[in-house]
Amino acid sequence: MLLVDRLMHKKFLTNAAILIFLNLLIKPFWLLGIDRIVQVKVGPADYGMYYALFNVTILFNIILDFGITNFNNKNIAQNNHLLNKHLSSILLIKGLLAVCYFVVMMGAALILGYRGYELGLLGVLGVNMFLNYFILYLRSNLAGLHLFKTDSIISVLDRMLMILFCGIFLWNAKTADQFNIEWFVGIQTACYVITAIVTFIIVMNKASFKRLRWNVPFFYMILRKSFPFAILVLLMTFYNRLDAVMIERLLPAGDGEFSGDVQSGIYASSYRLLDAANMIAYLLAAILLPMFARMIKHKENIEELVKISSMLLLAPAVVVASVCFFYSHEVMYMLYADLFKKHPDYLVEAAAIFRVLMLCFAAFASTYIFGTLLTANGSLKQLNAMALCGIVLNLSLNWYLIPTDYAYGSAMASLITQFVLAAVQVIMAVYIFKMRINIGLLLRFALFAVAVTALTYFSRQLTGQWIFNMGVAIAGSGILVFATGLVNIKQVLGLMTDRW
Repeated sequence: MLLVDRLMHKKFLTNAAILIFLNLLIKPFWLLGIDRIVQVKVGPADYGMYYALFNVTILFNIILDFGITNFNNKNIAQNNHLLNKHLSSILLIKGLLAVCYFVVMMGAALILGYRGYELGLLGVLGVNMFLNYFILYLRSNLAGLHLFKTDSIISVLDRMLMILFCGIFLWNAKTADQFNIEWFVGIQTACYVITAIVTFIIVMNKASFKRLRWNVPFFYMILRKSFPFAILVLLMTFYNRLDAVMIERLLPAGDGEFSGDVQSGIYASSYRLLDAANMIAYLLAAILLPMFARMIKHKENIEELVKISSMLLLAPAVVVASVCFFYSHEVMYMLYADLFKKHPDYLVEAAAIFRVLMLCFAAFASTYIFGTLLTANGSLKQLNAMALCGIVLNLSLNWYLIPTDYAYGSAMASLITQFVLAAVQVIMAVYIFKMRINIGLLLRFALFAVAVTALTYFSRQLTGQWIFNMGVAIAGSGILVFATGLVNIKQVLGLMTDRW
């Protein structure tokens, strides 16, 4: 292999490691630290309303980007000299997309029945979402220019600022009891604005930017190339994020245990750890996408990489799902002790929802492997058809289950939908790439899953200290990964050699 290829691989792995490290350091702390504490402070009803409105902003976020970030990342990386031309045109396009986004989002909110205060809060959350995607676009220029270390720092700057400012209010005795959801949203806005300004200044220093330029052919070219990907992201966002909105809308208003706001808040508290777990899996998928794309382009055999990456994700997913299932009460009470002291009846329901949602992580892990592979292959027509079916299935299940089973019914709808779609993606990948089915590996994985489940179940009886028992289950599961041959150290190290 040429020296330049080795240097590129080293650069990629080094910066990928920095990106993963910073995100693992900051973002889980944000989710499990600050965001969790805010929910406890403001209460399940107010946070449930915020969570539902936040998911409304997510449903239409593809309008803010429309695939521009990915297009720009690739194009600037291949043609650095186009930065000025693209920047001057895309800034105008982003402004127009923002207007479209707010019209569509507010129109949908009115149809869903949101009024008054809720619409005002939704508007601010919409501003936050716009700023977030504006930062992502600016970061795509940094990545395209191979300023990976700078991009890694910017990727966590907004959350670092939020942790700092929210912490000042939450851990100050004078302001902690007064903290409310409006403060929380306002702090997010301020931190996004600061991050956007800092990122814009950095990009401007790399570009000889003079004036905005409206380029109609360029606009149409971007829409044409990014449209299939934009549709896929939109459809997947809908079936992943409709749950909280449907819970809040289908159930009656009020602050009782079975009201829409409270049930949405309980669902959010259970979903938070799934979000944190998915964040880690997503980082691996982001690394796999260019690997798969390169191997497919050069017609290399992708089966070994699929096998290794699947075991690196699916084996931990089984452990996480099993541990969270059998220790659901303990984990939820540890995270939300203050909340459950005020509302003890919520604990049983929250733990039940948490068990179901964390089982979804195994399906998500599979999607991050096989969905990423199909995306790298350009199988967008098949993925869009699958995602559309996912929306229909998820909507139908939520509509049927929420009125009778409340947030738990929505969790069951998610579980069924995610596993059905994960299975479809595996079948599609096996068919398209004509993969050989490794019966031996499947049997070892089944043995591993059964052994981990049994180990975790019986670990509860070891001592009276549940944290120690859970630690034994996790450590034992780690030994089982290697004992069953699912993960081979030599194969893992092979991912870092020149062959990739």
